[in-house]
Amino acid sequence: MLLAITSEGKVGLALLAGAFIAFALLSSFWFPRRNPDFPGNRLGLFVLVTVVLFVGTMAGVVFFAKEEEHGGEAAGEVHGGTGTGEEQETTGETTGGTDTSGGESQGDAAAGEQVFASTGCGGCHTLEAAGSSGNVGPNLDDAKPEHDLVVDRVTNGKGAMPSFAGQLSETQIQDVAAYVVDSTQG
Repeated sequence: MLLAITSEGKVGLALLAGAFIAFALLSSFWFPRRNPDFPGNRLGLFVLVTVVLFVGTMAGVVFFAKEEEHGGEAAGEVHGGTGTGEEQETTGETTGGTDTSGGESQGDAAAGEQVFASTGCGGCHTLEAAGSSGNVGPNLDDAKPEHDLVVDRVTNGKGAMPSFAGQLSETQIQDVAAYVVDSTQG
């Protein structure tokens, strides 16, 4: 989980959560050893600190999660925000019929299948063609992402999805994108 917290305000969320966890561990193990009567007559202070840390952590979650909500159209596409098959067809028609075949020529789907399996994409994503049923990331069968969106997410990451730019070559990224598009739209 800490690997997913790598950018921008997410470090602040990690610090808030870390302070809350440290307080919980200290109040469970260290404070009672030093003072067997803990919290004793300081129960009010203990409850106040606990509530403040909890509310602060929850406020941090809400505050830092706004970044994800403002992801715009791309976030809706990843999570299947388009909803109906008609809208998917409209998207395909507006980009042109050659764009779909161009998506296939932008990568090798057979090689992409190997990349999808070896990189562990199925651990997070559901993709029927790969026999994967991960539920951390979006269900790719339902989302039916476009080629460019898959390339962007694999290259740059978003949310819990890490960037694979340093682990995969551009060819491998194009291949896995072709595989996902062919498997979900073809």
